[in-house]
Amino acid sequence: MSTALQTVNLVPGSNLNAYMQTVNNFHILSAEREKELAEELYYNENVESARQLVMAHLRFVVYIAKSYQGYGLPLADLIQEGNVGLMKAVKRFNPEKGVRLVSFAVHWVKAEMHEYILRNWRIVKVATTKAQRKLFFNLRGSKKRLAWFTNDEAHAVANDLGVDVAEVRRMEGRLTSTDLGFDAGADDDEDGVVAPAHYLEDKSADPAELMENSDWEQNSNDHLRLALGQLDERSRDIIQARWLNDDNKATLHQLADKYGVSAERIRQLEKNAMKKVRATMEA
Repeated sequence: MSTALQTVNLVPGSNLNAYMQTVNNFHILSAEREKELAEELYYNENVESARQLVMAHLRFVVYIAKSYQGYGLPLADLIQEGNVGLMKAVKRFNPEKGVRLVSFAVHWVKAEMHEYILRNWRIVKVATTKAQRKLFFNLRGSKKRLAWFTNDEAHAVANDLGVDVAEVRRMEGRLTSTDLGFDAGADDDEDGVVAPAHYLEDKSADPAELMENSDWEQNSNDHLRLALGQLDERSRDIIQARWLNDDNKATLHQLADKYGVSAERIRQLEKNAMKKVRATMEA
């Protein structure tokens, strides 16, 4: 399917008007011809049939892409993403289901456009879960004016979409917010915008504190090695297995089987060893 569009020079970004004029000139397939081509692809993997199905539905992708122009993203990019969805739909289309390709493909085309919009509309992602994505696109269509929803409007939208009013309010806030660069822009002084870099302090980058933390960690490690070195081999192994292994920490019963004693005895040895370690490190 990746070769379906390679036989023609159709790139929406190169000349959008010429592209749309070209795709509108492709003939619309009759139901009989569409099924014939779909069967050739489905049963015989006929690439030429796939190409014809894709070409005949490119105008359909353009039509859908125009409905998403309100997000401020290039129409050519929306069309390109929609074309990807169209090719995926053609590849998966089963002519035996008794539906037209356009009805099946609309979900794939919109899915690709939605993914593109959510990836690029904001630097900070406004919707990550499936429910949030549904609310995001439906809420955009529900707003009839620039002002915030009234309580009645928010409740009406929540009822229509089957979500809490709080979710509607949170998504509305995300939709009406804007991105702000961390560093100062060239026109900050003129616009009265103060970039976060001017007032947010990164305390973790303080050289003195970094050095202090490094010295403390080194000193603690030295004391720990000294404390472990004063334990007998069995006690040292118990502490290592129970506390110092990053993965697969041993249980009392596992160590009891290893040394042929009871789990209670391992617990006592562990307790005594920990007392000696703490005493050495606090000295």
